[in-house]
Amino acid sequence: MSQIPVQIELTAAPLLEAIYEFLGRFVAYPSDDCRVAHVLWVAHAHMMDAWDSTPRLAFLSPEPGSGKTRALEATELLVPRPVEAVNVTPAYLFRKVAAEEGRPTILFDEIDTVFGPKAKDNEEIRGLLNAGHRRGAVAGRCVVRGKVVETEEIPAYCAVALAGLGNLPDTILSRAVVVRMRRRGPGEKVEPFRRRDALPRGDVLRIALERWSGQVSGKLADHRPQFPPGIQDRAADVWEPLLAVADAAAGRWPQAARVAAVTLVTASRVDTPSLGIRLLSDLRFIWGEANYRRTAELLEELNGLVESPWGDLRGKPLEARALARLLSPYDVKPTTGRTSDGTSKGYRREDLVDAWARYLGPPPQTTVTSVTTGTFGAAHAVAPRQSAGVA
Repeated sequence: MSQIPVQIELTAAPLLEAIYEFLGRFVAYPSDDCRVAHVLWVAHAHMMDAWDSTPRLAFLSPEPGSGKTRALEATELLVPRPVEAVNVTPAYLFRKVAAEEGRPTILFDEIDTVFGPKAKDNEEIRGLLNAGHRRGAVAGRCVVRGKVVETEEIPAYCAVALAGLGNLPDTILSRAVVVRMRRRGPGEKVEPFRRRDALPRGDVLRIALERWSGQVSGKLADHRPQFPPGIQDRAADVWEPLLAVADAAAGRWPQAARVAAVTLVTASRVDTPSLGIRLLSDLRFIWGEANYRRTAELLEELNGLVESPWGDLRGKPLEARALARLLSPYDVKPTTGRTSDGTSKGYRREDLVDAWARYLGPPPQTTVTSVTTGTFGAAHAVAPRQSAGVA
C-alpha cells in the first residue's frame, strides 16, 4: 500500500462547503468543529468500500429539544440509502443491513431506548451496533426453523448515526464522533426544517457526493492520512476515514479536519473519564514541582477541589486507603519518603509520570495549539486538477 498522498482527479472542497452551508441552515452546532465533523461523516458514508472501519456519529444531549433529531433529519437527505430506525425490530434492521441493493446508512433516533436505563430486550440491536463498525463484521443469531435451531451470520458493517439523551456505553463512545448537542441560546438562529422544501437542495448535494465518491473511493482505500498529535489507537480508527475525505477535498479541509479531530477527541476524554482517570488528572493538576508529596497533603488538596468528587465520595472525603486502591491498577503505590517534617507515607512523581503519559497524554491546550498552528493542507491534501462546484 502506498504511504504517500494519492493523486485524485478533482477537488471536492466546493462540494463540502455546500454541504457545510446546507447543514448549518438547520442545525445549531455546539462548535464549528462539530459541524466540520458532520460534513466529513456524511461524505464518508458514500465511500464505505474504502474504509477498514466506520465511525459512529453520536448526537447526544442531557435534555430534549437540543437539535439531535433535526441533525438526523438533515443527514437523511444527504446519505446513501438512509434507514430511519426508531423502535424497529432486530429482524427488520438485520435485513436492511444485508440487503442486496447496497449497505444502508442507519439513522437511529432515541438510542437511549436501546442502551439507556429504559432499554429492555435489545441485545441483538446492541450487538449489531457494536460489531458493525469494522468491515467484514457479521452479527451472529440463532434462528429457529421448525424444531431445528440454526446459527446465522448476517453482515453488520454499515454507517450509523445515533441520537439520544444521556450517554452511551464506552463500547460505542470509543468508536464514535461525539457531538454534545444543547438547546439553542437566544442568539442562535436556524431555519425551520421542512423536508419537502429542503429535499431538492439535499438531492443535488447527495447526487454530487455519489458522483465524486465514485471517482475517489477506490484511490482513498490506499491513502494513509497523517494523524495530528494525540490521535492514535482507537481514536485514529475513528478519524482515519474523515481525514482521508478531507485530504481528498483539499482546500481548507485537511487543516479543519485535524483541528476538529483533536478538539473532539480531547473533549470526549474530558466528558466521561473513569474515576481512576479523573484522579490521575487531578493529581497532575495539583502536583507542582516536588519529587515527593505526602499522602496527607495530597488528600487535603484533592478534597478541596470543588468541581471534583473527592470531597464527597460515597458520603465521605477521600482517604488514604481509597486513594491507594484507586491508584493501584495504574502501578502507582504509596511509599515512605522523607520531607522537612521527617518521614511519612506518600507518592513519588516518578511513579506517576508513566501513568500520566499513558492515560492522559499531553495537556489539551498543548495538543490543540500544535494542530492549529500546523500546516497540513500543503503536505497532505491530494493534488486538485479541476473544481467540482455545486450550483
